[in-house]
Parts: sequence; structure tokens; C-alpha cells
Amino acid sequence: MTLTATRPATAVVKPPVKARRGSFRWPLWVLLALVSVITVSPFFMMFVVALSPPGEPTLPVQWPESLSLDTIADLLSSSGFAGWTVNTVIYALVSVVITLLTASMAGYAFAKKRFPGRDTMMWAFLATLMVPSQATLIPMFVLISNLGGVDTFWGLIVPTLANSQAVFLMRQFIRDLPDELFEAAKVDGASEWRVYWQIVLPLTRPILATLGVFVFLWHWNDFLWPLVMAQSDEMRTLTVGLASMRTEGSSLAVLMASATLSVLPCLLVFALLQRYLVNSITMTGLK
Repeated sequence: MTLTATRPATAVVKPPVKARRGSFRWPLWVLLALVSVITVSPFFMMFVVALSPPGEPTLPVQWPESLSLDTIADLLSSSGFAGWTVNTVIYALVSVVITLLTASMAGYAFAKKRFPGRDTMMWAFLATLMVPSQATLIPMFVLISNLGGVDTFWGLIVPTLANSQAVFLMRQFIRDLPDELFEAAKVDGASEWRVYWQIVLPLTRPILATLGVFVFLWHWNDFLWPLVMAQSDEMRTLTVGLASMRTEGSSLAVLMASATLSVLPCLLVFALLQRYLVNSITMTGLK
């Protein structure tokens, strides 16, 4: 009698059926499309109303019978709107340049330099973020007024330059840069200004572009401080000028045309610096 060894039966496990990726994506696409339509709709209505002839029915009541650039042309030819635009451009661009320079210098010092009280100074500087701007509005106005800065560009710009959030972001970005670069530059005899100009600024270009967009938008859309400081019509910015046009009883088409022209520079700045924003997010993720 011979015995034969039998292998135990093993259960065959079938691999799970992979769900199609597309079956789970279409609800997300529908949701994103819906959110995009809701986001773009106010801007689309603003553009249509701005291009509608004065006095004719338009959105949201009905679609206008014709579109015209007459309202925008008349607005551009007016001296008041042109002056407000120039004031806003000066206010935003000068603030961006000076804020980026001071924030990058301070961020480099707080990130790579060792001096007594460095961390205490940094945390004290960040604590100012918890103080609302409305709480310091009156003391700041009294100080600038006593110095003769009311209705001047320097009185409008200087109080907004100390940006603790920009300094913090620059410090966090520069702190992750390798110390060997700065040590090699010091060995080669580079001065502090050369290290800052040829090493810090080129390597921080993505975060500088990101901060530049944010600071530009903050100042371009700023309303409260220009309202307090610009007490004459010649020193008004676009936001204050648009508010004054509303109180003066301007038509809806004129208001929407003014809002359209004020939005276009923001869209242009974002389109030009979009690739730097993406690079900044990518580098932050890699770090």
C-alpha cells in the first residue's frame, strides 16, 4: 500500500477590480465648473453693464440690445479718474518696491545673522499682527498730521511700509537656504551688500514675486488709510474716488466702467507673475 502526499488546497485570491478613475472625477469636475461660474458671474455682469449704453436696460434685468465703449472712453478722458489712477499706481508700486527691499533685508538678518535678542525681536514684531489696523489709525493720523504728511504721497506711503507678515515670510524662506553659500561668499571676500544683492535676492525671486502680488493688491484695494490721508480730490486713490462717485449719484454704467478699469491692472499683474507664484508653491513643497 503506497501513500501519496496531497497538497492542501489553496484559495485563489483574485485581485480587486480597479475602479475607473473617470467615474469618480466627473462629480469633482461638475463642482469645480459650478464654483467657477459662480465666481466669474459677478465680473461678467460688471463687464456687460460697463459696456451697456447709458439709459438702456441691462443686466440683471435683461440683456442689453447693444454694447458700446462710450462710457469707458468718457471715463478715461476725464481728468479726475486719470488722476486717481496715477495716484493709485504711485501708491502701489512705490510701496511694493520699498516693502520688498526692507522685508528681504530684515528677513535675511533674522534668518542668517546671530545677534542678541534676535528671536525676541522677531516675536515682538510678529505680535503686531494681532493689533487691528483700526486701533492704530487715529494715533498714526495724529503723528503724520503733526509732521505735515496729510495730502502728501509720503504720508500716504510711509506708514504702510512696515509689513511684519512680509518679513516673516522672507525669514522662513531665507532660513531654508544652505549656509554654505553664504560662508563661501564670505571666504571669497564678499561684503554684506554683495551677499544680499547677488545671493539673497536671486534665490528669493519666487517669494519676492509672490509677496509683490500680495502687497500690490493690498495697496491697490486699500480704502481706509487713503480715505483718511487724501483729503483733497487731487490726492484720492481709485477706491476713494469710486466711493465718491457713488455718493455723487453717478449712473450704474459709469460705476461699473470705473470698477472694470480698476480691476484690469490687478488681472495684468497676476497674469505676469503667475509663473513665479507656481514656482514659489513648488519650492515650498520641496523644502
